[in-house]
Amino acid sequence: MASAPVSVLIADDDPIVRTGLRTLLSAQPGVEPVAEASNGAEVLTLVRRSRPDVVLMDVRMPGMDGIEATRRLRETVPEPPKVIVITTFENDEYVYGALRAGANGFLLKRSDISRIADAIRVVAQGDALLFPEAIRSLATTLAHPPGNAHGPIALTPREAEVLRLIAQGLSNRDIATRLYLGLETVKTHVRSILTKLNAGNRTEAVIMAYESGFIRPRTK
Repeated sequence: MASAPVSVLIADDDPIVRTGLRTLLSAQPGVEPVAEASNGAEVLTLVRRSRPDVVLMDVRMPGMDGIEATRRLRETVPEPPKVIVITTFENDEYVYGALRAGANGFLLKRSDISRIADAIRVVAQGDALLFPEAIRSLATTLAHPPGNAHGPIALTPREAEVLRLIAQGLSNRDIATRLYLGLETVKTHVRSILTKLNAGNRTEAVIMAYESGFIRPRTK
C-alpha cells in the first residue's frame, strides 16, 4: 500500500512564485501542495485549517515575516509542521534567524524542482539533517562567538557522539550502523539531546552546538 503524499503549504508574497511552485510540485511524486499563503499571518491561519506536513516558507514577507511565523508555529501550534525556508541568498541572516527560530532547513529558490521535492520528503521523514554543509557554512559565517549563546552543553559522552553525527547529516539508521547501536537506542539518544537542549528539532540542536562551541565549524 502506497504511503500518503507529503502535504505542503507554500508561503511567498509573490503570487507568480507560489503558482509556479504549486504547479511544479504537483507533478512530483509523493508531494501534494494543499494551500498558499502570502505572509506569515496567513501561514498561521492556514496551518490550523489545512494541517500540512511541511511549510515551504519565504523569509522576507510583508507584515509577519517567515522568521516570526516559524517561531509562532512552534510556540502556538500543537505538533507543528516542519518548515523549510526558501531564499534567494544562501548566506542570509534572515535564513539563519529562521533556523534559530525552529526551521528544519533551507533551500535556494533557484534549486531544481526535483531537489525541492526531495528536501520536502526528507524533512517530512524527520530523521536526517537537510543539507548539513550549508548549515555549517551559515554557522561559520553568522553564529555568535562560541560559548556566548547558550552556555555549556551537558550531554553524556554517547549523546555528544550522536549529536556530532547528526551535524554531519547522518540519519538515525546511519548513526545506528556507525555506532553499532539499535535504532530505538539512537532514537532515545536523539530525544534526550533535544530535551536537554530545549531544541525543537535536529537543525536547531546543531545550530546550538555550533553557537556554544560544542562543535567547531571547519573552515577551509
